[in-house]
Amino acid sequence: MKKIYILLSLFLLVITSLNAQTGEVRGFVYDKSNGEPIIFTNVVVKELMIGKATDINGFYSINRLKPGKYTLMCWSIGYDTSKVTVEIGAGRIATHNLYLKQKNTQLGEVSIKADRQKAKENVNISTNVITQKELKQLPTFGGEPDLVQYLQVLPGVNFSGDQGGQLYVRGGPPVMNKVMMDGMIIYNPFHSIGLFSVFDADIIRNAEVSAGGFNAQYGGRISGIIDVTTREGNKKQFGGKISANPITAKVLLEGPISAFSEGGSSSSIIASYKTSYLNKTASTFYPNADPTYGLPYSFSDLYGKFSHITANGSRLNLFGFNFADNANFSTTKYNWNSSGFGGNLLVIPDGSSTIINAAFGYSNYLMKQVESDGLPRESSINGFNGSIYFTNFLGKDEVKYGFDAVGFATDFNYLNSAGRRLEAKDYNTEVQGFVKYKKVWDRLVIEPGLRAIYYASLAESSIEPRLGIKYNASSSIRLKLAAGTYSQNLMSAVSDQDVVNLFYGFLSSPSKVNGTSSGYKRQTAEHLVAGIEFDLGRFVEVNSEVFFKNFSQITNTNRDKIYDDNERYQSKPYWERADIIKESGRAYGADFRVKYEKKRTYIWAVYSLTFVDRFLQKDVLVTYFPHFDRRHNFNLVYTYQFGKQNSWSLNTRYNLGSGFPFTQTQGFFEKIPLNGGVASNYTNANGQMGIAYTDVNSGRLPYFHRVDVSLSKKIIFGEHNVLSIIASATNLLNRENIFYFDRLNYKRINQLPIMPTLGINWSF
Repeated sequence: MKKIYILLSLFLLVITSLNAQTGEVRGFVYDKSNGEPIIFTNVVVKELMIGKATDINGFYSINRLKPGKYTLMCWSIGYDTSKVTVEIGAGRIATHNLYLKQKNTQLGEVSIKADRQKAKENVNISTNVITQKELKQLPTFGGEPDLVQYLQVLPGVNFSGDQGGQLYVRGGPPVMNKVMMDGMIIYNPFHSIGLFSVFDADIIRNAEVSAGGFNAQYGGRISGIIDVTTREGNKKQFGGKISANPITAKVLLEGPISAFSEGGSSSSIIASYKTSYLNKTASTFYPNADPTYGLPYSFSDLYGKFSHITANGSRLNLFGFNFADNANFSTTKYNWNSSGFGGNLLVIPDGSSTIINAAFGYSNYLMKQVESDGLPRESSINGFNGSIYFTNFLGKDEVKYGFDAVGFATDFNYLNSAGRRLEAKDYNTEVQGFVKYKKVWDRLVIEPGLRAIYYASLAESSIEPRLGIKYNASSSIRLKLAAGTYSQNLMSAVSDQDVVNLFYGFLSSPSKVNGTSSGYKRQTAEHLVAGIEFDLGRFVEVNSEVFFKNFSQITNTNRDKIYDDNERYQSKPYWERADIIKESGRAYGADFRVKYEKKRTYIWAVYSLTFVDRFLQKDVLVTYFPHFDRRHNFNLVYTYQFGKQNSWSLNTRYNLGSGFPFTQTQGFFEKIPLNGGVASNYTNANGQMGIAYTDVNSGRLPYFHRVDVSLSKKIIFGEHNVLSIIASATNLLNRENIFYFDRLNYKRINQLPIMPTLGINWSF
């Protein structure tokens, strides 16, 4: 241990000595017209031809510069180039913000060069970054782009379709994916009509989606990450957007409290409200919908944010939200509500090369479903999360470390098909810490990391090493690899006997698994991902990955429970009496993606091959496919802009996916309730409908098949006054994709029929 301290002290001494002999320049890049940070754009030292891309806050830092005068240059697609002269002193930090002016000429080649430079210096395996640009390249449903529509075309991502709104990432159900908004955990970001998320696309600055092998900065989930960052309001003038179509309406307002100026501080607000009234308009606009059930969907999303930015770029954001969803069929009623508040902080200390990020938030979520059998399904989760992260830049290298705290309470009430009640109420606290280091050489990038988690309610600790590697084999070919271990203390409660699952209850890891308190209770997984990226000329990028996820422990509600887990039935096998059982599983396969982007044309093609299975030990080993096991999934996106100033845009999407597994109905029988025990008189008892099932998920639904298209026209009345008219059609071929099946009434509910819409957006 003493040797380790000596080596660490020597390392810090060397770093301090190097920093004392060199200097650093840092700052932010802003859009001059509204004060919005410009993300992922290069800032270059002209004399040395070295640079750094800005992060999601528009921040850049270039260090280890020898003393002297230099010229900083910055450019971005759609902006004029900005230049500034800086003087660097030994051991000094110079702060210089850059302000870019918008222009009409589009520099596609500059954008491509910047993207490829980032690809060489970051591992980014199984990771996709989504900005406003990507969101607008898909067909819109009703006239508004939405994050959920873009998530559906990402490699390794499966969606349950137009209705249901559930996201599956490389073999993991929704509860295994962590979704965050500005650092706050969001427990359900998707509406039951699966073409809409709770996020307003016009407020999203950036969304980072990882399908596996993610680094040590993220923890608490074992499958995927969706990290959404929202933008601040306009800092120079008041404005907004109003939109309406037969399905949704939205109003967005933003503006300064104290106006933005070069070198000064500013404050702003932004607020958005969107709502769906499809349940009221469907009978008029979409008479071809299911005549029995119609389209009984409605939702509302309210979000507001206050931002303050100081002269040196430090900032404080405070925000709050309320999201609600309803789906009221005659055979099942489903609704949820989520609300919360939070904030985040970015601190740029003067005279220090360390930047500090902090976030906090509180949210609550309540979900209810009532079926025709009257059995209750209800689940709630509420709690807080907080974090503080520190980042040090060492030339092209980077060290990041920090701490997270998460506390939540779950309340679950459920009756299974055997009439046995499952109830659970738990309180949980997690304390987490991590460190990661990115080392960049000319051809090699290595990113080792370590995350440690203490689950206080379980009295369990988890040490989770992570590693990412990228090797630049040539200027156009890049090899990459990632591996890691992951854990979480949160599980879902669903019935694999449903053809389609609407209800996703939340449970924390229990005190007993398989009827015993021995062994650890958290869910665990190990990831291994390998891939290759290569560029075919200037306009085509190809990415291919193979992956393996070993879900070494999964805790699940016991669908086979027929006895109470008490002293009377201890002689029964645990799989007949335990509330929670232990499973394991695997997910493996390959993803292949091609992107073509040149001037007005954009093509995105993705094919995913995925195998998912689960293992359950009873008297014999039982193997089954979970209900989200989709073998084949293919997406093709085509976008073309034309007309004067690219005022016309044609967006199309084609999706073909193989069928999900489901448990078939074998027959029906009369089930006699014996509420009085052995004294019950079964001869005069009123029987209920009982269902005999086949083996779990031994059947397959038909293929999912959908074509979407939209055509939009922009009419520009002034610099800040634009009217957009959008005509679109979802499910253009009117494919009958199954959504839900009511076993008791033996009725099928299909997903959305062909739905043409005409929408109008006015930005001012």
